[in-house]
Amino acid sequence: MSYHASRRSLLTAAALAAVSAAGVASYAAGRGPGGEDGGPRPGDGRPDDGRPGDRPPGRVPDRAALRRLVAGMSLAEKVGQLFVSRAYGHSATDPDPADAEQNQQLFGVRTAAELVSRYHLGGIIYFSWAHNTRDPQQIAELSAALQRAAAGAGSGIPLLLSTDQEHGAVARIGKPATLLPGAMALGARHGAGGGTGGTSTGSGTGSDSAATAEARRAARIAGAELAAMGIRQDYAPVADVNVNPANPVIGVRSFGSDPQAVAALVAAQVRGYQGAGVAATAKHFPGHGDTETDSHVGLPVMRHSRAQWEKLDEPPFRAAVEAGVDAVMTAHIVFPALDPSGDPATLSRPIVTGILRERLGFRGVVVTDALDMAGVRQKYGDDRVPVLALKAGCDQLLNPPDLGLAHRSVLAAVEAGELTRARIEESVLRILELKARRGLFDAAHTAAGRTDALVGVPAHLTAADEIAAGTTTLLANPVKLLPLDPAAAPRVLVTGADPASPSGTTGPPTAVLARELTALGCRATAAAPARAVAAAPGNAAVLVCTYNVAEGDDPQRTLVEELLATGVPVVLVAIRNPYDPARLPACAAELATYTWTDVEMRAAARVVTGAVRPTGRLPVPVPGRYPLGHGLSYD
Repeated sequence: MSYHASRRSLLTAAALAAVSAAGVASYAAGRGPGGEDGGPRPGDGRPDDGRPGDRPPGRVPDRAALRRLVAGMSLAEKVGQLFVSRAYGHSATDPDPADAEQNQQLFGVRTAAELVSRYHLGGIIYFSWAHNTRDPQQIAELSAALQRAAAGAGSGIPLLLSTDQEHGAVARIGKPATLLPGAMALGARHGAGGGTGGTSTGSGTGSDSAATAEARRAARIAGAELAAMGIRQDYAPVADVNVNPANPVIGVRSFGSDPQAVAALVAAQVRGYQGAGVAATAKHFPGHGDTETDSHVGLPVMRHSRAQWEKLDEPPFRAAVEAGVDAVMTAHIVFPALDPSGDPATLSRPIVTGILRERLGFRGVVVTDALDMAGVRQKYGDDRVPVLALKAGCDQLLNPPDLGLAHRSVLAAVEAGELTRARIEESVLRILELKARRGLFDAAHTAAGRTDALVGVPAHLTAADEIAAGTTTLLANPVKLLPLDPAAAPRVLVTGADPASPSGTTGPPTAVLARELTALGCRATAAAPARAVAAAPGNAAVLVCTYNVAEGDDPQRTLVEELLATGVPVVLVAIRNPYDPARLPACAAELATYTWTDVEMRAAARVVTGAVRPTGRLPVPVPGRYPLGHGLSYD
């Protein structure tokens, strides 16, 4: 080892010690992980009551110590901190052979630990399809092993481990972890708890209504469980305002179509996640809610004017910034009114720096959406995208398709003078500040026993059902079919769509709904759509689960029409998009659940049987059928 390398290592070690000492001092001052904002700590066994506290949301980073740490890093180590990559396998050091081979083909190493060491990575993102998320204990062990690998390599800076755990339609971690209602379901509860006005200020960050408190409570529980598994950044909440029923990628991932209501819920969830010690990430800036193309497979174009953007799309992101959000994720969309260049927002300096940094005053970490998505790869090559993202003002480069190429390209851009070292260090400092704020320099490793003590515990599971109870929306009940009387033990047939579980651990929804109805006193059975019409006669009602009914011909429309023809009362249950009723004939009763996971199916069963009164309100209008805020209850 050269004298210069040895001296740099000593300087880095000293700076790390200084940062760790500063973190311990801030912890002693009452700013430790979990409970940073005055609420209960993640591991104390008490459910969050959603009340704001009076302490700052995280530790106060020692900027001087962090600058010294950056100064002691090599250029390769600094560039590595900018990247967050996938890695295959359930184990950091002993993956299954197929995962090891996948790592070898993609990265030139066989294990996630080697990947961290080779590229000096700033973070790893977990995916179920990469086999990172088998169960909570395995996830915690993976996280701890990855942090050990980071501690023993290069600069020794801890990793920021992350995932997409939005809940609802997007969940990378399943049971036995707690699965909570998704964003639009929480939006339906918000509509019932004060509508779109309430006590919100102009930016949508007003004091908590009961419904925003429940959204905050959901995020607090979700964050506490993630932290217990070693995951300290969640790519949530979604801050997009879904005003387009045809949006193929946002939909129920959004809290709704009212920008002030969405803003209030985004701010509540930011406080909830970060109150549990997990960095929240508001996405997808500058707003993905009125697109008709999925940026995973194409390049969407937002046609809003600047005035429309300020009215519809900006408020949730402004609310997130005002709530102290740690990170904002960019969108791979073209937004001509904000930047006429045709560059996607991720690569747009007018959008990232001009609007997010300068107009909104955001000083935290800007993370790109995944760089392997088609939306950011159509105009430029994979070697140029990471460089252009940094020039635009982004900090974290998420999941490039070719990590080696991306890393080399950034290094080459610095050596050529296209990117300055100061620009790289600016982003590295922001990333290290986030890590320090979340306590990673002295608490990066998952504490033994925290996972079993916190993840999927009865208090959290009960809270999930309590939160879901106010989300189911009764859209129509013209003949007062509902609630069914469980005392009469009615026969009920459940049929329709059975989409795959978002986490791979729940459902199928028709079977879950039938089981829950039976537990509540009905005699319910589930039948495949092919057998449903023949099985319908003799039942008091047929519940038909629908999932994203298409315009025009759709087998789900045919099924509903044939069931109506039997004369048995039909209850429509829209288990994802609430727009389905507008594309189907009117039924004896119509419900929207916004998600098809078990917690929402249980909530729907309780509404159908009258165990709870429906209180959810539509957080989006259903064109031609129901207005924003519509929702019925029982007399």
